[in-house]
Amino acid sequence: MKFLAVLLAAGMLAFLGAVICIIASVPLAASPARALPGGADNASAASGAAASPGPQRSLSALHGAGGSAGPPALPGAPAASAHPLPPGLLFSRFLCTPLAAACPSGAEQGDAAGAAPGEREELLLLQSTAEQLRQTALQQEARIRADQDTIRELTGKLGRCESGLPRGLQDAGPRRDAMADGPGESPALILELEDAVRALRDRIDRLEQELPARANLSTAPAPAPVAPTALHSKMDQLEGQLLAQVLALEKERAALSHSSRRQRQEVEKELDALQDRLAELEHGSSAYSPPDAFKVSIPFRNNYMYARVRKALPELYAFTACMWLRSRSGGTGQGTPFSYSVPGQANEIVLLEAGHEPMELLINDKVAQLPLSLKDNGWHHICIAWTTRDGLWSAYQDGELQGSGENLAAWHPIKPHGILILGQEQDTLGGRFDATQAFVGDIAQFNVWDHALTPTQVMGIANCTGPLLGNVLPWEDKLVEAFGGATKAAFDVCKGRAKA
Repeated sequence: MKFLAVLLAAGMLAFLGAVICIIASVPLAASPARALPGGADNASAASGAAASPGPQRSLSALHGAGGSAGPPALPGAPAASAHPLPPGLLFSRFLCTPLAAACPSGAEQGDAAGAAPGEREELLLLQSTAEQLRQTALQQEARIRADQDTIRELTGKLGRCESGLPRGLQDAGPRRDAMADGPGESPALILELEDAVRALRDRIDRLEQELPARANLSTAPAPAPVAPTALHSKMDQLEGQLLAQVLALEKERAALSHSSRRQRQEVEKELDALQDRLAELEHGSSAYSPPDAFKVSIPFRNNYMYARVRKALPELYAFTACMWLRSRSGGTGQGTPFSYSVPGQANEIVLLEAGHEPMELLINDKVAQLPLSLKDNGWHHICIAWTTRDGLWSAYQDGELQGSGENLAAWHPIKPHGILILGQEQDTLGGRFDATQAFVGDIAQFNVWDHALTPTQVMGIANCTGPLLGNVLPWEDKLVEAFGGATKAAFDVCKGRAKA
């Protein structure tokens, strides 16, 4: 707002200055006889001027039709006539007639050529001065119009800003478009403009002071009487009580959630116990004693009989898989005692003997041939140990080391969350069995550890002097489920292999 006031005052002062400059530059009114420089040569200069109508007509643009006028003393020009004009006639008339833009004709130029050299120079100087004044006036007029447009635009913005204020703030006085007055006003216009500028500045200051106060009034609550104060205190008390109740409900809900979770765990534990008891009752009270005194039997070669281990393997960087096997394949290949597949890799771990090929261990589709033989239809204890470091592997049969090697899927960890199948080879995750690769016979005591067993430990398991359950996958009845006709039967391998 201050910027608008300053801009308005500057525009008015520029306009008044331009008007005063134009008025001061116009020659004063004089007698019919011009006072030419030269002193004693005034008469002859006057007669020469009378004889030269061309320059006289060009000067009429400055003096008007009523008479001629002499220019003010210019720098470098001789002194004026010794007979000055009376003082009363100096400012009797101001003429602002537009200057003639046409150049003198040929005849006028010829007459001017015949005039005295001093008068010709004076005429040229006057013409150039008049042209400069004319250009200056045009420039000032263009500038004043631009300032007027700017002031009108800012005045409109001020009006739009004031329209959002209360009516009491809009009575600081009528707005005056100072640029609408003509340039020829009396000096009282200047005083009026100064008063308007001061009033506008005071009005802007008041607005700046009242706007924060008005904003504070709009946001600050009104002073409440005694009754509303009591009401507010009652509301605060109610809010406190409500908050306390909400906190109590939250605590109660947390306690109920904890209690329900604990009850759910107890119920699950009881269900597991009941399920174990039900399985025990279903199998009767024979010599079969879980978790390890049973075997899985697949009577003939097919693609639908198998046993699945319910427990998933974790990620392994080493493992040992041991089992008791009795093959009934008739010498045409032992098939697949077990296979482990994961999403994206069906042959993560596979123990396979196909046709007349030697037994092979596959890890991540990498193959190592094992020097093992199960073709005598008897029970044999088989252990396979592997570690990801350098891909080292070892193969044991009946407690004796039969072979070892390295670079079998080196630095490849066994992936978790797969499916472990006994008796079939998986071409996809958990399915697509091939009858030619199926195992025929009996499997017992299949255990998996997450490290490589020592030869002493392997020997103790094989000769039944140091039985050991797998720490990753133990041989337990509840973890093995038979499908497709495969059966589970009570069997103690250390006693039964002698009878077999």
